[in-house]
Amino acid sequence: MSISEIDCVASQIVDAAYRVHKKLGPGLLERVYEVCLAHELEKAGLNNERQLAVPIKYEGLEFD
Repeated sequence: MSISEIDCVASQIVDAAYRVHKKLGPGLLERVYEVCLAHELEKAGLNNERQLAVPIKYEGLEFD
């Protein structure tokens, strides 16, 4: 993926997040924003997955 393609996808993600924030405003549960953002990303034609487990390693510590 080229830098311009990455910039385009990043712009679509930021725009989707802005639309959700603009429509819903602050103060709701994170889950509400998560579901709505996933919906906006799908409408934009972007594949997405929610709440994936990502292993984290930090200075010898490991988190699931």
